[in-house]
Amino acid sequence: MRRASLWLCVILALACAGAAQARSAAETMDILMWNREPVGGPFQLIDQTGKPRSDRDFRGRLMLVYFGFTYCPDVCPTDLMAIGQALEQLGSDADAVQPIFITLDPERDTAEHLAEYVPLFHPRLLGLTGSLDAIGTVADAYKVYFAKVAIGKEGGDYTVDHTSFIYLMDRDGKYLGFFPPGTSAERMVEIIRPRLAAPSR
Repeated sequence: MRRASLWLCVILALACAGAAQARSAAETMDILMWNREPVGGPFQLIDQTGKPRSDRDFRGRLMLVYFGFTYCPDVCPTDLMAIGQALEQLGSDADAVQPIFITLDPERDTAEHLAEYVPLFHPRLLGLTGSLDAIGTVADAYKVYFAKVAIGKEGGDYTVDHTSFIYLMDRDGKYLGFFPPGTSAERMVEIIRPRLAAPSR
C-alpha cells in the first residue's frame, strides 16, 4: 500500500510540473526510483553569505537537497518546514546532515534574499543560488524539471513551475533516494537515522 501511495505521489508531482518537460513523468519516476541513470553530481554555486560552495564541501555528511524558489506559495515552504522539523527530531545526530535549498529562480533569489529566507526554516539550512546556467546544470543532474511561467497581466510577473522532491545523498555525494512532496518529518527521520549509523563506503 505504501509503495502504491508513493508512486501516486510521484506521478502527481511530475504531472504538476507541466507537460513540456523533456522526459515523460514515467521516465523520470523510473530514474528516481530505480536508479536507471545517475542522479546528482558536482555543482559550483553561491550560498546566502556570498561564499562559493561546491558539493565537495559536504563530504562526510548526508545531504538533503531541495529545489524550489522563495516566492513559492505553498509546496516549497511546507517541504522546507518538514526538513527543519526532521533535523530538530534528529537532535545532535542532525550535525551529520546538511540541508540544502537550491533556488530555481536565481533572478529574484539573490544571496541577500536567501539570507532572509532560509533561516525561517532552520538555522543550518543552506541556500544556494548562481547563474541561470549553473542552476540549469545542477537541476539537470538531479533530474529536476523547472520552467518560468508568466502570470497576471504584468509582463514581469511570473512563477516557476517545478518538480518538488527532497533528495537524500550519502556522505560521498551519491544518490540514496528521494522523499516525495508532503513527506512528514517523522518519515524522513525514519529513513535518515539508519543511514547515520551506516559506515561510509
